[in-house]
Amino acid sequence: MTIKSLLLGSAAALAVVSGAQAADAIVAAEPEPVEYVRVCDAYGTGYFYIPGTETCLKIQGYIRFQVDWSAGDVADQIYGGEDWSARTRGQVAFTAKSDTEYGPLTGVIVYQANFRPNGVANSQDDQNDTIIDEAYIDIAGFRVGKFVNWWDADFSGETESINNNTNFNAIRYQYDSGDFYAGIAVEELTRTDDDDTRSIGGVVVGTDFPSNGGNNVGIDAAVGGKFGAISWELLGGYDIDREDGAIRGIIYADIGPGTFGLAGVWASGVSDYYANGEWAIAAQYAVKATDKFTITPAVQYTNNIESDDEGEFDGGSEWRAGVTLDYEIVENLSTKVTVNYVAEDFDDAEDVDGVTGFFRLQRSF
Repeated sequence: MTIKSLLLGSAAALAVVSGAQAADAIVAAEPEPVEYVRVCDAYGTGYFYIPGTETCLKIQGYIRFQVDWSAGDVADQIYGGEDWSARTRGQVAFTAKSDTEYGPLTGVIVYQANFRPNGVANSQDDQNDTIIDEAYIDIAGFRVGKFVNWWDADFSGETESINNNTNFNAIRYQYDSGDFYAGIAVEELTRTDDDDTRSIGGVVVGTDFPSNGGNNVGIDAAVGGKFGAISWELLGGYDIDREDGAIRGIIYADIGPGTFGLAGVWASGVSDYYANGEWAIAAQYAVKATDKFTITPAVQYTNNIESDDEGEFDGGSEWRAGVTLDYEIVENLSTKVTVNYVAEDFDDAEDVDGVTGFFRLQRSF
């Protein structure tokens, strides 16, 4: 057998074996296409499409560390004697949007966790809870669920006391054209008991006077807008069970290097909408010293801060004056410091005064 014949025979054998193995080979399946997250710019920055849907989602929130403090008679007789207390808060908000024939359909869920184990400095209660701060649905101007109402929007500084800091289960309709808005809401109001009243020398001050049952219903309405360098808002709320309500007006104007704010509040009696006094007037001037630093001095006077067992205002007054400093350390990391002097005069109890304030560090995302 020649070498040539040997080589040809070996090649033929290898071809037969290779063909047999090829017939039995396992063919890998084609990989499934992966749909990566796509940016959704239809509703502003920060939104992305939920994979496999046409719904846009935005996730945002903040981490806050804050130390409150108070000194003088204010700390001893009003804020429970606690001269300082610290609080840590984490908050995350999910906003989902999609287009419909009625306009954007919006859903919002805001989770909040607080840890404040000690004290009530600056009249803040102990907070060790995780709550749904807001959860609501928006479509075609209607909003239903739990959300903060118009009363929550107040001055940018931390001196005045012209809001209520509450959110309710509510049904609301708001028309908004950009330069003008108007709305009305029906709200399920909250109730407290007699242990939540605040007294000085036996005189009830700022009580949350309970309704002892009833429907717990409130009616809230607001109008506002802007023209040029001026913006304004007028709102009112009526507590049906307590048969008392309040109205508030705020106006802002860009003047010089800052923005001037003026507000006035009047209440017929203690209600869920306003319980600090019969009437108050407040002013502030927010000066943008630099792109990162804002200085906001403010002052407020409140008349008839005492209330009787029926929730009617009947004496006393309060002055508040202070300054708030806001500084952006880096993008999404900011500090806020406020110092306020508070003086309360009572008709049937000893007058008190003192200094309150807080330091806050917040990382937003």
